[in-house]
Amino acid sequence: MMQSLTPDVEVRLSVGQCVRTLTTSNEKEEVTKTLHTLTSYLDDGPQSTITSAQRAEFSRAHYTRTLQFLISNINADWLQLLTVAQCTELWDGLFLRGPPDQTLLVLMDGISSMSPSAGLDRLVSILERFLQSGRLTVLLWTRCQGKGLSDSPQLRETLLGRLVALPDLTANQLHHHNKTIFLPQQYYPLLARDMLTVLERTCQALRDRKDCSLTFVAQALGKACVQGHSGLVFGVLAPRLSFCTRSDMVWQRVCWKLLENVPERWLESVLTGMVQAVNRPDALSRIMGNLVLKNKKAQFVITHKLLLLQYKYETRVLSILLGYLAQDRERRPLLIQVLRSLCQAWANPSAVRHTPLEQQLYVSRALLLCVGLLSDAELQDLRSELLQCMLGGMQSHLDSSVVRVRRMGMVVGECLSSRMDVNGAKLKFEYEHDEETKELLSLMTPLSEEETEPLDDRLDLSQDVKGQTVPSQAVPSQAASVAQKSGADPDSELDSDDELTPYDMSADQEMSQAAPPRYLRDCLEAVLSSEDPVRVDLSLRAIEGLVRKNTSTAREVSVELSKVLLHMEDRYNTVGFLSLRQAAMVALTVTDSVPVTEYLTTEFYSMNYSIRQRLDILEVLIMSAQELSQPITDKGGPSKAIQRVTIDTPLYPGDDPIHWRQVVERRIQSKTKRLSKGVTHPPAKPTPNRYAPVAGHFFFPLLRNYDRPQVTFDLLGSDHLVLGRLIHTLGLLMHLSVNAPVATQMGRALLDFVWAVRYHVDQMVRRGVLFAVCSVFLSMPSQSLLVELSDQLFETRAWLADVAEVDPDADCRNLAVQSLVLLEKSLKNEMNPAALVLQS
Repeated sequence: MMQSLTPDVEVRLSVGQCVRTLTTSNEKEEVTKTLHTLTSYLDDGPQSTITSAQRAEFSRAHYTRTLQFLISNINADWLQLLTVAQCTELWDGLFLRGPPDQTLLVLMDGISSMSPSAGLDRLVSILERFLQSGRLTVLLWTRCQGKGLSDSPQLRETLLGRLVALPDLTANQLHHHNKTIFLPQQYYPLLARDMLTVLERTCQALRDRKDCSLTFVAQALGKACVQGHSGLVFGVLAPRLSFCTRSDMVWQRVCWKLLENVPERWLESVLTGMVQAVNRPDALSRIMGNLVLKNKKAQFVITHKLLLLQYKYETRVLSILLGYLAQDRERRPLLIQVLRSLCQAWANPSAVRHTPLEQQLYVSRALLLCVGLLSDAELQDLRSELLQCMLGGMQSHLDSSVVRVRRMGMVVGECLSSRMDVNGAKLKFEYEHDEETKELLSLMTPLSEEETEPLDDRLDLSQDVKGQTVPSQAVPSQAASVAQKSGADPDSELDSDDELTPYDMSADQEMSQAAPPRYLRDCLEAVLSSEDPVRVDLSLRAIEGLVRKNTSTAREVSVELSKVLLHMEDRYNTVGFLSLRQAAMVALTVTDSVPVTEYLTTEFYSMNYSIRQRLDILEVLIMSAQELSQPITDKGGPSKAIQRVTIDTPLYPGDDPIHWRQVVERRIQSKTKRLSKGVTHPPAKPTPNRYAPVAGHFFFPLLRNYDRPQVTFDLLGSDHLVLGRLIHTLGLLMHLSVNAPVATQMGRALLDFVWAVRYHVDQMVRRGVLFAVCSVFLSMPSQSLLVELSDQLFETRAWLADVAEVDPDADCRNLAVQSLVLLEKSLKNEMNPAALVLQS
């Protein structure tokens, strides 16, 4: 009767009897025998009495329910009858010897549903042993062979979620009691090593002409990468795959198939992680193959998104990406396509104005790397397009008011002209060489094979040279050999003359045969009509001191001398010409503020002035306002430059100016004990602010004619560099007028002016606008902000919030945030005066 039963009925009856026995029995022998019976369904040894059909039926229909029954009875009395060894062999063995996919699902569900207890600790221990015993490898390999649970989409997605999110699930449940192996830094490298083992078994199976499926492994890889763990996974995968694919075509085919099976929604994360982990373009080519030609999503990511839309990657990643496209003949058309896209992006004037500076630098690097990979024939075919890109892009970059953007255009233009060699003529610009320019220039020189080869590959080549190893310490340095040959005693060179203090010659000046002028009118005549370089130089150096010493004479010739200095050119290559001329004009403006300021502000909008002269006018106004806003020093005291030299000059022994009485008094005070101490320093003497009465003369004339374009000067048009400097100057003048009676009128006028250009395309102008707004909020009283600017505050606040969120320039975003903080602080202080009184 029993022999006629089918295997599924036999297994169902046997498992049901075991469950009833464990539920009702309290005998240790009976419990042990029952657990042995359940374990026998997992034993496929030669001495097993269970048939393969019965084992398959148990794994298919009864294994998950058995594990769930064991977890639900984890605190049962019959479990306490077993010894530690029996629990490990029988109870734990049921979890560690069965189908790993079912075990993982049951364990993760049990851990997630349990509260902290001894049973939870036991399940965590079993899961830890599950990972350490290589059961993940068995899980992945079983899926590659097409075995395991029925492959329904819902079940596969659930298993993938538990497998990839295991660190998150355990951390949410265990909190501070989490195991080290469950942490992302430990788990994902372990998962990557198990994937490598499965890929190696797949290669061997293919050599044995057996079919395998990498779909589940590819899905696990994609899900791990899309959750942000691509760095940990490819930190293990990339070096091994790069090594194995070097000479094994089967490994290459397995890698290609693995990437082809990654779902498209996760493919970008996989490719991004891979290109950052590999070391060389040929390694990426061996691992990826021609995936960019077969998969449209991969082609979009490699040729467009990583090069034009994102700009966070290192130059090494760009070199690997473009080198990968250039490695194979079938992929080189994509390299040409990428070059055309980069040329359009680099030469686009709108992109230069509206994209962040970091992205422009990123595109410039990619463009130079791409041009460096072109062959001579390809370069000849693309010469006209590259020439058009170079000319248009250089114009767009040189028109920018940002120094880094202009310098970037110069460097890229030089490199492109050098690579194309148009008619043998090469562009050459004068610019400051910094780390950024050096890096761009170096991109036109591709790295050699030795430089790009990984260190691990070079170690084997450098071990033996003709059968001998030459240590680096074997060859003594030239300096050391010279030191050994020279037997001179270093102490013999000592001389008593070293004890003498060197004489201070820092303030010495070169003696001139001509005497400096002593009258201001002589200086005016010299700089106006003299042809003697020495006389012009002496006069220019003497103007500042004479103006500050003879104020009455300076007022008589202030406007005339300012006019001469403004139009003066450096005809004789005078040392420090610009600083000397600027210092003289500042002295004149400070001495006779109203007439000179009226002249300078009028000439700022006049015709036939260069941009340099207009910028000089703004600089003179700023420096003069700063000096006027500072406390008045003693008459006849040294100027700022002389004071700075005096302070920086060290004192030598014997030159101490402190009187002996001061030394004695200081020693007496240090030895005297006092119970209380009054004011030791007298309060600062109040001095009038010289800038406050004339602030309007500096400020308001600069707002008169800004909207009137002229033939040589269009402030709201092409001359955005001057516009940015003008707004910045107005912001500084506003900031210096704090507590001045005219500050409220200045603030209102400044906000009205900058409001019209707040959305200017040039980032320097937008920075100036935001700086001016900050100055208004800092300088105007809180009460005046509410009374005078109540209609504009809410709109200004909304605009600042928009800039802080969406402006492409980082400095503009920071300035907008600072302006919002200042505005909120001013409004809070004004709306809550009681709290302000309490704080004070």
